[in-house]
Amino acid sequence: MTDSAKAKAALKRLKKTHTSLLAEIHKAIVGQEEVIEQLLVTLLARGHCLLTGIPGLGKTLLVKTVAKALDLRFKRIQFTPDLMPADVVGSEVVDEDPDTGKRTFRFSAGPIFANVVLADEINRTPPKTQAALLEAMEERQVTVSGETRPLEQPFFVLATQNPIELEGTYPLPEAQLDRFILNPIIDFLSQEDEIRMVSDTTGVPTEEVGVVLDGNEIQILQELTRELPASENVVSYAVRLAAASRPSSEEVDEWVRKHVKWGAGSRGSQALILAGKARALLDERPNVSCEDVREMAKPALRHRILPSFLAESEGITSDDVIDRLLDQVPESV
Repeated sequence: MTDSAKAKAALKRLKKTHTSLLAEIHKAIVGQEEVIEQLLVTLLARGHCLLTGIPGLGKTLLVKTVAKALDLRFKRIQFTPDLMPADVVGSEVVDEDPDTGKRTFRFSAGPIFANVVLADEINRTPPKTQAALLEAMEERQVTVSGETRPLEQPFFVLATQNPIELEGTYPLPEAQLDRFILNPIIDFLSQEDEIRMVSDTTGVPTEEVGVVLDGNEIQILQELTRELPASENVVSYAVRLAAASRPSSEEVDEWVRKHVKWGAGSRGSQALILAGKARALLDERPNVSCEDVREMAKPALRHRILPSFLAESEGITSDDVIDRLLDQVPESV
């Protein structure tokens, strides 16, 4: 359990902290309130986030801005077709003493050794290099030359990707997609917000993004998120929602069997509850509700549901499948 005094102090400051964090982020980012909230949910849930959107919508800027508002070590990895796994995790290099000629091995740490890692355009590199992130994301450690090295906490991978139908991209393996707790979609700004954004970004910058949280405070809030209670009814709703997306399950209807090739696994159920808890904490509520689960359903499940060929031919997306599940799965049984 979190130390009670620290927990009470963190909760007392949470509203002010939340407001201050949003204010700092909006110094550089116009609009995108829903995506920003989902990023903050990811941080509290101790997860990783995959931002999807076409080029030019500010995905990279958003991640860099969030990193600036947190007093954490930040590294950026620009994923390209020729990037190798060693460029991500590091490698053993040989040092030679100029006096004695003696050679020794030294580990040269890669950019994964940071608190916030921006995996920029992650689907621009082949699966072999994408897979280099798997151990770091799941175990929060990396193994190089047979030696396991832990990563400093807190640790987040905030990745960006362009839609896979664009030329020169590689779809992420399902195993890696499942490691991202949320998959927010960045869309075009409203005309009013775009006018403001263009005005702000084509003039002289006036404000620097300030630091709001440090690593210790983030870890305390992460513990508080885990400790937030979720009733059996809420957990049951999350599990039934994820299970209803699995075409192999006996309980699903014929529409899902025809339109879903692969559904959400148990990590999807976990993501719904953890994201729901983080959302409740940001709203200063003492427990998670079914409404929190419903609000987090699309970002938590869209990358875990693979539409069938029939669905794609009919223009049905994973979001459309989730809408149907939300309509059909009751909150209580």
